[in-house]
Amino acid sequence: MSPNEWLAIGMIVAFFVFLLIGIPVGISIAATAFFFGYIGFGPMLFNLLPSRIYGVVTNYTFMAIPLFVFMGVMLEKSKLAEELIDVIGHLFGGLPGGMGVAIILVGVLLGAATGIVGATIVTLGLLTLPTLLRRGYPKTLATGMICASGTLGQIIPPSLVLILLAEILGESVGTMFAAAMVPGLTLAAVYIIAILVIAKLYPHLMPPIPIEERKAMGRRQLLMKVITVVGPPVGLVFAVLGSIIGGIAAPTEAAAMGALGALVFVACSGRLTFTLLKEVAKATLVISAMVFFILISAQVFGLAFRGLGGEHLVARMFDWVPGGEFGALLFMLLLMFVLGFFLEWIEISYIALPLFLPFFVQMGVDMVWLGILVGLVLQTSFLTPPFGWSLFFLKGVAPKEVTTLDIYKGALPFIGLQFLAVALVFIFPSIATWLPNAIGW
Repeated sequence: MSPNEWLAIGMIVAFFVFLLIGIPVGISIAATAFFFGYIGFGPMLFNLLPSRIYGVVTNYTFMAIPLFVFMGVMLEKSKLAEELIDVIGHLFGGLPGGMGVAIILVGVLLGAATGIVGATIVTLGLLTLPTLLRRGYPKTLATGMICASGTLGQIIPPSLVLILLAEILGESVGTMFAAAMVPGLTLAAVYIIAILVIAKLYPHLMPPIPIEERKAMGRRQLLMKVITVVGPPVGLVFAVLGSIIGGIAAPTEAAAMGALGALVFVACSGRLTFTLLKEVAKATLVISAMVFFILISAQVFGLAFRGLGGEHLVARMFDWVPGGEFGALLFMLLLMFVLGFFLEWIEISYIALPLFLPFFVQMGVDMVWLGILVGLVLQTSFLTPPFGWSLFFLKGVAPKEVTTLDIYKGALPFIGLQFLAVALVFIFPSIATWLPNAIGW
């Protein structure tokens, strides 16, 4: 290997070392890239950097990020989840495992409406975990359902993961949203089927809600709750996604309408105050700034890695992997899964994926199919011990009798179910490509 290729390897190693000692992600990415790139080429390597940063901050599609974040934070702060859990819990409470089904469905709705993993898990943990434990659900099963449900927002559109993957892969955001619809719902269906099978085999583990408790809310009242509580967020999500997938509006335009719709929804519910608006604006600013700082830092890393010959190094590495195109794809997905134990999805997306992407482009791999596979695997980074954020969020609000080990054990079966969903999309690519092809994209 050439001296510059050794520098490329050193840059990756240094990046991981910086992360392990607690240096923030964006600083770790930029600092290692500047240091090793400067050693290899001097300042001339970074002559293109201003134009690349300008391309990020002026990217019209990226304007959708703060707008979708605003929509999600506004709906989360309005206590939408509390009412959804109550209504859907009564709808399915008569089934053995009905509370588990309700938790997954709430995760689907909140994932599509907000996409904020931490908010979904904290809310579900506070409102449902004590109840599940009181009804006799095992601690591992209850915590696993909540963690798995909370991560669904990472693959069900509109998701920040899909927006950034679309940019990396060179696909439109609408195409990625359309491609993720069926796989995301398939994953939710896999969770629900598994819960119902367990409830059928071991009904004592997931008993139904007592009939007296369910009768506390009459059918007429329940119907009105479904219309007034479930209807608005579902309608908002369908309007936003439908306008993008149907080609009526660009993602940024649809995101703007989604943000306005969330504002109107909260105002009509009588919960809009200046304090709430201030909190939402601040949270939106912090989340968006974090995302854009990492995006800009990733431009430095990508420029340095390519300049040091890292692409050729990766291409030669794939020559060692047996199985051709599919073997290389499985190797990359497995590597991303392992990285998910230690890194967040945005770091993996902007560091690991661009390293491997030129090889798959050369092999003629369908980028939409590849993107959905990557998205499903990245989702596991929220569930995998020891650093899965879903596990941390739930531990922070769980009762004292629920240990970290209980949460880790509870997540493992759902990681296995996610692998089943990845396998289905891998074996049957049409699960991801059918809807974009049907639309004509």
